[in-house]
Amino acid sequence: MNARAILQFSIVALIWGTTWFVIKDQLAVVNPSWSVTYRFLTGGLVLIFWCLWRGIPLKLPREAAIFAAAMGLFQFMVNFNLVYRSELYIPSGIPAVAFALLMVPNAVLAGIFLGRHISRRFLLGSALGIAGVGMLFYQQLSFPGDRAGTMVGLTLVALAICSASIANVLQATPRALAIPPLAGLGWAMLMGSAMNAVFAFAVAGPPQWDARPEYLIGLLYLGIFASAIAFALYFDLIRAIGPAEAAWTGVPIPIIAMAISTMAEGYRWSPLAALGAVVAIVGLIIALRQPKTQVPEIQAPEVQT
Repeated sequence: MNARAILQFSIVALIWGTTWFVIKDQLAVVNPSWSVTYRFLTGGLVLIFWCLWRGIPLKLPREAAIFAAAMGLFQFMVNFNLVYRSELYIPSGIPAVAFALLMVPNAVLAGIFLGRHISRRFLLGSALGIAGVGMLFYQQLSFPGDRAGTMVGLTLVALAICSASIANVLQATPRALAIPPLAGLGWAMLMGSAMNAVFAFAVAGPPQWDARPEYLIGLLYLGIFASAIAFALYFDLIRAIGPAEAAWTGVPIPIIAMAISTMAEGYRWSPLAALGAVVAIVGLIIALRQPKTQVPEIQAPEVQT
């Protein structure tokens, strides 16, 4: 990765590593689907206003609008409804850990639909990353308690990962590269927010709100930083280095999330979990390191964000 990609990678990991605990607080009063609706309404409006301020055209061709709607459905509606609901059953650190496995379906789908080659180096690093995540994950699964509820939460996360992976790979297609990235992302968030609102009204009734200042602050953080800014950087990263490589942001994210869960939710690091964190980071370095003698693969041109 070049310096710009490394910076984007780091910012995304730091932002998304803090979101899981914030999401947990968003579920205290408001139905998850309404919280998702507000989050992406906020993020979409921020991106649209940014485009207006910078003079970026907002009109999308018909095919681009259909593509944005698909992104809204898979990334901002299905994915996040499942993620938010999973946190009703499991600690906030577990979805963060599980999403580290996003690199696997991303690599498979990118190979099938985009013809991207998976190198041995990437496979070795991924194997270490998965092993490290498994070590982190094992302690959570060994906790006494409601195993049935835990399995429901894990199933929701698994389905969310599949939906997110579809959206990730869509971002690397030639059609996606032809769409103005910020305008397309803004419309996708607003479309996703509209879909969420319809679903929320169907399952939870009229809009709900939490009057606590913490809810509003958390919503603004999730909408502006974790959605508008982080997704703009992440999707640009996908276009620049590929969906499988960009999904490696999911490896440092659970380590950050678990550190926060330690302070806020009483998560206790076992020696196995600590070793898992080290193994996962080593896997990340191996998978994403580009040897100087390697001929670079053809990549999509970087898109200014």
